[in-house]
Amino acid sequence: MAIALKSTAGLLQLKKHNTHSLSRLPSAKIFVSTKRFTPMATITAAQTLGLSDTFSKLKKQGKVAFIPYITAGDPDLSTTAEALKVLDSCGSDIIELGVPYSDPLADGPVIQAAATRSLARGTNFNAILSMLKEVVPQLSCPIALFTYYNPILKRGVEKFMVTVKDIGIHGLVVPDVPLEETEILRREALKNKIELVLLTTPTTPTDRMKAIVEASEGFVYLVSSIGVTGARASVSDRVETLLRDIKEATTKPVAVGFGISKPEHVKQVAGWGADGVIVGSAMVKLLGEAKSPEEGLKELEIFTKSLKSALP
Repeated sequence: MAIALKSTAGLLQLKKHNTHSLSRLPSAKIFVSTKRFTPMATITAAQTLGLSDTFSKLKKQGKVAFIPYITAGDPDLSTTAEALKVLDSCGSDIIELGVPYSDPLADGPVIQAAATRSLARGTNFNAILSMLKEVVPQLSCPIALFTYYNPILKRGVEKFMVTVKDIGIHGLVVPDVPLEETEILRREALKNKIELVLLTTPTTPTDRMKAIVEASEGFVYLVSSIGVTGARASVSDRVETLLRDIKEATTKPVAVGFGISKPEHVKQVAGWGADGVIVGSAMVKLLGEAKSPEEGLKELEIFTKSLKSALP
């Protein structure tokens, strides 16, 4: 569903929260293979850095964070588990994992289709948690969940935060919650050391942008264009100005997402001063449209390396 971004709120224009959520779907059994790819890190005593610490480390090294996004359960959770290992082994600095939802307002057709396929296979939040419990200890980079608000509300904000903390999740992106309604989320996230990332857009007024970046943890998510997620032919030149405005208001790292799909996009946005670059729909499309999970994982590896190599 295509939507506009609300200029007065700077986040996503909402309709009433849909009552259909993952919690109503049947449980799915998952089978996680560990044979196809060797993860970059095995289970060790070393603790994975959080989002803000990851950015701090990269800044000292003069590097820009590469942040891929994939949808959990597309084509299945076993492939998602392998994809997380592939992304990690290819040098991803943070990985965004999308929780499929029946009414994904912020997402374009590619990620909507992925969510639909995932839900149709019976993917639910408990199954995603089970998969992550096995995979997260094998990763060297932090995971940020990208989820709509309704699944959090269904589980209960406090219970949700405790649960994701216990499996090793470091960050959370909730695209459909306006700043005014984030108080409970922020409080529970802080209590559980989960970094709640907030979004600002090209239509966000300056005063509101400043309030958003002040409240955001981990990094500031700059939406590069008006509309939904999805690959685009080019990145708007206005992103450079937006980056400059945000950096005048905060010292927090800023990552740019929505519409970035090519190595040249990644290089361009990094050159404009972004601290991180987020690539989603192009990743999801590779996995979702591949002839087989194995082929999708191989293409994901090649594509990720091409994007990573475009960054300083």
